[in-house]
Amino acid sequence: MHSIRHTYFYQQSPAEVWAYLTESELLAQWLMPNDFRAEAGHEFTFRTRPMPAFGFDGIVYCKVVEIVPHKRLAYTWKGGPGPGEITLDTLVEWELREKDHGTELLLRHSGFQERNSMMFGIMDGGWLKNMGEIADLLNKAKV
Repeated sequence: MHSIRHTYFYQQSPAEVWAYLTESELLAQWLMPNDFRAEAGHEFTFRTRPMPAFGFDGIVYCKVVEIVPHKRLAYTWKGGPGPGEITLDTLVEWELREKDHGTELLLRHSGFQERNSMMFGIMDGGWLKNMGEIADLLNKAKV
């Protein structure tokens, strides 16, 4: 199956964009409520409304696998229809690059299987929308 790949440019510095990827309260503003900590090995969850039709109970199980402050963040992204049943086992990778007095943010979400095709379709557009929401939040924070 395919990987989701998106690139987005922000007028703000990598440190400012990084905050929205790694501070739990800021992350919740554009993604989902969570108990994220920017520490390698930290296990955390995102929580949202269940979508039984897509075999998703509303909980995303994650683990930070790589963290390079202001440059790179990677975490697992797993979910399924209920406790102990994982049908989506993927990896989310963020890369930040200083560019043109701002930040280029690259997202790669990989590991989708054929059985995940519906979730892939939903998440592909969802990630791009979310990256736009980060821009809106950053721009409002500047005012």
